[in-house]
Formats: sequence, structure tokens, C-alpha cells
Amino acid sequence: MERTIVHCDLDTFFVSVERLLNSSLVGKPVLIGGSSDRGVVASCSYEARRFGVHAAMPMRLARQLCPEAVLVRGDHDQYSKYSNLVTEIIEGRVPVVEKASIDEHYLDMSGMDKFFGTWKLTQELRQLIIKETGLPVSFGLSINKTVSKIATGEAKPCGERKIDEGTEKQFLAPLSIRKIPGIGEKTYPLLRNMGISHIATLQQMDPFTMKLVLGENGVSIWNKANGIDNNAVVPFHQQKSMSKETTFERDTIDIGLLKKTMLSMVDELAFDLRMTGKLTSCITIKIRYSNFDTHTAQMKLSFTASDKVISEKVLQLFNKLYSRRMLIRLVGVKFSNLIAGNYQTDLFNDTLEDLNLSKAMDKIRLKYGHGSLLKGFTFYKPESK
Repeated sequence: MERTIVHCDLDTFFVSVERLLNSSLVGKPVLIGGSSDRGVVASCSYEARRFGVHAAMPMRLARQLCPEAVLVRGDHDQYSKYSNLVTEIIEGRVPVVEKASIDEHYLDMSGMDKFFGTWKLTQELRQLIIKETGLPVSFGLSINKTVSKIATGEAKPCGERKIDEGTEKQFLAPLSIRKIPGIGEKTYPLLRNMGISHIATLQQMDPFTMKLVLGENGVSIWNKANGIDNNAVVPFHQQKSMSKETTFERDTIDIGLLKKTMLSMVDELAFDLRMTGKLTSCITIKIRYSNFDTHTAQMKLSFTASDKVISEKVLQLFNKLYSRRMLIRLVGVKFSNLIAGNYQTDLFNDTLEDLNLSKAMDKIRLKYGHGSLLKGFTFYKPESK
């Protein structure tokens, strides 16, 4: 059976939601992100992009490039609301849906031609999303995920593109190698130094040579350049929460040890969030006393995966919750209200320095293990008895 895969991408999603909430932003260059000069651009409108602005750029530079831009703080609760609305519309009409991020979906429509034309259904679905939500959305349709995703990019803004089976290589050939998913900041200059700028050149190369240069990733890139991708659309089952608890060998009243333990749990959980592409908007701490009385405290916050932001909130909760001078046997930390997203840090709150530090630490821990890099609080020594 011929595969029919659709990629759906909400155009400049954060900006589009803000414009629904405030129509005065329509047609204006818009920057979303931290309000200070040390902040980072989380998203920007097409009007701002014409000035060279892009996501993850330092806010100070973005405002220099586009001084007339309107700066918006960002509201992840609203973004989550509209994202879920789009997901509900799609899942109500398509049997297999993968929510790849807060603004991106893959749809497997294979076999649906038996009942109605898949392309016609795709066009109708896109128009329904626009009508029901007011959000601009682009669609790409082909026989696999890679080609469909690239087709969506070529269809933007707010368009649709169908790549007929057998024409994948022809469609991809004239495009820049930057269009291939998986070619990032390191791989792109390496290929450019080899004289490769367009996908057509990659198509003509030997896969063995690609493997010698880039390892297994080279084979993956060669396949994508040739329109080959057998990855299935995997329905997304959203994880509701993640948590950690520690029971002490001896009940303790050592405040320093208690805080160090909770901060260590936050550090590990936040790392897990970033590695799985998730954000949390609700944190809960638990305290169990020596008499087994258990108390919890909860706090809502803007969606984040920043251990710095979460640690501050956890300490606030602990200082509020721990009011009894009684020995403690267990403490725990829980993250809930999780959403998927391709934003590994909190672009609404973190400074550029925070982002760079977090990225560097994550890279080391991913390669050598979480325990390979420790923060200062882990060296706290418990009070002697």
C-alpha cells in the first residue's frame, strides 16, 4: 500500500496566537521573548525576519536590527491552549497522528484514498483548522515524513504542497542542504567546505563516502537527500508528570541537606525534561515527617525546562511548607502539566548566558553521564552529629 504522510506546521505559532489576542499586532514586526537586553528571541514574525532576526538570537541584537519591532513577553498557557485545540481537530479526522512539538504534527493518511481523495481531505482539514482557530497553517504531503516536512517549508507561509510519488528526488534536488532535517550548525559548514551547497550534489554522492565523513548520520542524510525515509508516524502519548523522591537513611532536620537533596532532584528532572523535549508548568514538593505525616505544596509557573527557574520556586515552596521542627524522613519533587516542544530551555525567562551554560552542561552530561558534571550545591556537607 502506498504511504501517504502529511506534515502540518503552524506558521510563526507564538506570533500568530498573540495576533489573535491583540489584532493591533497584525502586519507589524513582532518579537517574542525575554524583555531585557540580555534576553533571547523565542519567536518572531515574518516582518521581523526580513531584518535578519531569527529565533534564539540575543534580544539586544534583534532590537538593533529591527528597532520598530513590538516586543511581547509571551504566554505559554495560551500557546498550549491553541496547540491542544489544533490537535483535537486533527485527531477527530485522522486515525494516526504524531504530535512532534507544540506547533507541529505528522498525519498518516495511508489507505484513506479508498474512501476519498487524500489530497482533497488534506486541503479540507487545513481550511478547517484555519476556520476553527484563526491560525495560519501550512501542510506538505508525500510518501514519507522527511519529504513532507521539507514540502511544508516550501509551502510557507500559510500554504500547501503535494509531492507525487516518484518525484521526490526531483523536488529536493535544487534546494539548499539546509532544508534537510538533521543538518545543523556543525554539519552544514562541514558539507559546505566540501563544496556541497545543494541537495542535488548529495544525491550524486556515494553513501559509503558520506559514512566515512559523517558516520551513521552521513548515511541518514544521504537517504533523506534521496527522499528515502521509512520512519513511521508514531501516535504521541503525552507523559503527564515526572517525579523523584528520596528517603533518608536517618531522619534529619538538617535544612542544608534537605535543600541540597531537592535541588539535586530538580537538576536531574530538568535535564530529563530538556532531553525529551518537554516543558512543565506545575511543580509540587513533598515532605514526610518521622511520624509519617505527609504534606505537599504546589505552584504554577510559566512553561519551562530551566533548572534555574524551577530551583528558585522549589526553595520558595520548601520555605513555606516546612514550618515544623520535626525530623524528616522523605522529600520529593514532581513536575506536572507537561507539554511537548522543541524548546529545550525557557526562552521567555533565561538570559543568553543562562542558555549557553545550560546547553554546554547538557552536552557534557549527554556524552559522559549526568554525574559527570556537578553543581556547587552537591558539595554541601551534612551537619555533624
